[in-house]
Amino acid sequence: MSRILIVEDEYHLAQGLRFNLEAEGHSVAVEATGEAALARIDQNNDQDTGGFDLIVLDVMLPGIDGFAVAAQLRRQRRYVPILMLTARGAAADVLAGFAAGADDYLAKPFQLAILNARISGLLRRRAWQESAPEVDAYDFGGRHVDFGKLEIRVGKRSLPLTLMEANLLRFLIRHAGVTVSRKKLLEEVWGLREETDTRAIDNFIVRLRRYIEDQPSRPRHLVTVRGVGYRFIAAPE
Repeated sequence: MSRILIVEDEYHLAQGLRFNLEAEGHSVAVEATGEAALARIDQNNDQDTGGFDLIVLDVMLPGIDGFAVAAQLRRQRRYVPILMLTARGAAADVLAGFAAGADDYLAKPFQLAILNARISGLLRRRAWQESAPEVDAYDFGGRHVDFGKLEIRVGKRSLPLTLMEANLLRFLIRHAGVTVSRKKLLEEVWGLREETDTRAIDNFIVRLRRYIEDQPSRPRHLVTVRGVGYRFIAAPE
């Protein structure tokens, strides 16, 4: 049974989501504000997850908005996946959600089947990250990636990774030298097999390049294969 926190101020929607997710076998808690959600998480002694396996987070909340909540959660508890569920589906809002630390972004209105698929995918990726110890750390290009601590170290600097950033980078490292399609990444990293906009992958790639490239605008380790996908190269020529 997975523990899910819904942060949603629309009462009827929140209760509908609770009913749906409980019917899927999850344990569900609901908070109507970002402040209440953060306070609830702070009451838990688990410093990595805050007591939850996944958070469904609305953007338009009274008080502090979902972007601020996600950013604070990422500073404090980096292991818990965040699915932003919101009516703000413009490209700028999607990018802001990913920049704040969201792992996935679903715009309202939505189909419950798609929501369930997204949640299942995030939970599977979290389980995969925890159960795949054969690549705990990796060194390349003067960088040390620690998948257990979810961080990249460059010299004395430590750069935190979200769970999904770590899963994506680890998958690409495992397939170093191979061009991986966006569709394949969605299926294997996100666990999404329904029709999905594969451009969401590009936002994560941009973020990873900021961590692993000396010049993110001229990538050498994480290169684009136009019209196909991406290839990780540990030691570029």
